[in-house]
Amino acid sequence: MQVVRIAGAVVGLMLALLTTASVVRNLVVPRSRPGGLARVVDRIVDRLFVLLTRRCSSYETRDEILAAQAAAYLIAVLVAWLSSYLVAFALQLWPWTRHFGDSFREAGSSLLTLGFDSTVRGAPTALDVLAALAGLVVVAVQIAYLPTLYAAFNRRETEVTLLGARAGTPPWGPELLARTRYGMRTRTDDLPDFYAGWERWAADVAESHANYPVLVRFRSPQPLSSWLVGLLAVLDSAAMHLALCPSLERYETRACLRMGFTALRQIGIALALPVDFDPDPDQPIKLTYDEFCSGVARLEEVGFPIERTAEQAWPHFRGWRINYESLAYEIASATDAVPALWSGPRRWTAEPMPPQRPPTRVASDAR
Repeated sequence: MQVVRIAGAVVGLMLALLTTASVVRNLVVPRSRPGGLARVVDRIVDRLFVLLTRRCSSYETRDEILAAQAAAYLIAVLVAWLSSYLVAFALQLWPWTRHFGDSFREAGSSLLTLGFDSTVRGAPTALDVLAALAGLVVVAVQIAYLPTLYAAFNRRETEVTLLGARAGTPPWGPELLARTRYGMRTRTDDLPDFYAGWERWAADVAESHANYPVLVRFRSPQPLSSWLVGLLAVLDSAAMHLALCPSLERYETRACLRMGFTALRQIGIALALPVDFDPDPDQPIKLTYDEFCSGVARLEEVGFPIERTAEQAWPHFRGWRINYESLAYEIASATDAVPALWSGPRRWTAEPMPPQRPPTRVASDAR
């Protein structure tokens, strides 16, 4: 029997080391990679929310439920780490207690720093101290982790909220270009500054969301807004601008596109998604030519200065979009993002939502 207890203690030591590695990997080291206990917890929580939203009849109801997913994950992963430590230290204390239940009682007393049970011997006392230290450190680091998450979330959502006035809600790439028309003329002179701002935004999101993948689960405050769909709309507008208006090409537009799909690749790696770093620009994309033509028609409707026909621009647009389309669709599906136009399928049957356009109202005495 003592041999079994010693073997259990060895297993407990290994479990404690694996749990510590998971905590350090997810909360301390700024280079998160797939795997570990946190990944398992994320998948379990995600499947639970899929079941909870399976019968939702509207996207707004689904979004309201999914808004709690990130918080549920943070709580679940903390409970998982503490439970893992509890089992680990209980196994290590087993050789010095009469029953396995007694070792659980002592491990729980130490891990939660309650101190109602202990064994007055050298080795168990050392394990009690380590268990208390592990519990305190995990809770403290998790608490310190939250301000970092919410600071990154707030920075992300500021630009997403501003995008609503330019690209509609939910955002759509052609709509962003179409709304550059003010009154009787089209203004494109501010687009370089706009794309430069989104280049920096994409770099910030790449750094924060790749290091802390749980941010991908944080949903926008408004149900029809989404950081991912917003980024996709900006990238589509930049690709259309380059494809349709070659004489207006600017470095800022290309830089925004490159940083945008680089951000998606970094996030894709953190989420354990397949990433193609050198896609063939001649390969087909999931967006159809007819859908692209509908976007071009929207620009023609408002008199946007188009220099190429849809047929001429299509190969150029396709060559840009293949760099980010598959990853954007994968992440949109995995996070149940708002089903906007040109944003791919979801895990439930959903009709793409066109952007909401505010009605034009003019005072009667100003006509």
